[in-house]
This record gives sequence, structure tokens and C-alpha cells, in this order.
Amino acid sequence: MNKDNLAVTIKILDKEFRIACPESEHDSLLASAHYLNTRMKEVRDSGVVGQDRIAIMAALNMAHDLLSQKGKSENYVKSMSSRIQSLQEKIETALTHNKQLEL
Repeated sequence: MNKDNLAVTIKILDKEFRIACPESEHDSLLASAHYLNTRMKEVRDSGVVGQDRIAIMAALNMAHDLLSQKGKSENYVKSMSSRIQSLQEKIETALTHNKQLEL
């Protein structure tokens, strides 16, 4: 552990882990650990048995959520790009029309 890192203790399914992380990421690490712990408890409470299986199922669920959000984000960006292009074309048309009226 270098001098810029802090040793942070997190708890996942009642098991403690010490993790070194930069001080600037301390809060983010704690929030991530809390989120992971919550998701793993949900999987465990659904009837999945065994730490490895619980961890894999939680990871798969989180990866699915991440990829779903990524897809939604990409669709949003495409939609906004299309709308911006349409607005730019309308502005160009209006400016061209305005120039013709000035002549």
C-alpha cells in the first residue's frame, strides 16, 4: 500500500475485507461495497446457496443491468444526435431563407 492509499474495511455477506484505495475514492468504494452486499443478499435470499454461486449470480445480474443501461444510453445518444441534426437543418434553412429576404 503506498502513502496515497487508505486501508478500508468493507463487509460483504458478513465477511470483512481490507481494501487499499486512494483517499479520493474512499466514499465510492464504500458505496460500491454496500451496493454489492445488497445485491448478494438479494441473490442469497432468493435461495441460491454457496458463496461462489451467490457472487456469480450477483455479478451476472449487475452486468445485465449495466449492459441494459448502456444500450439505453446509446439509443438516447442516437436519438439526440438525430434531433440535433434535424434542428441544425431547420436553422440552416431559416437562415438561408432570411438571407434571401434581405436581398
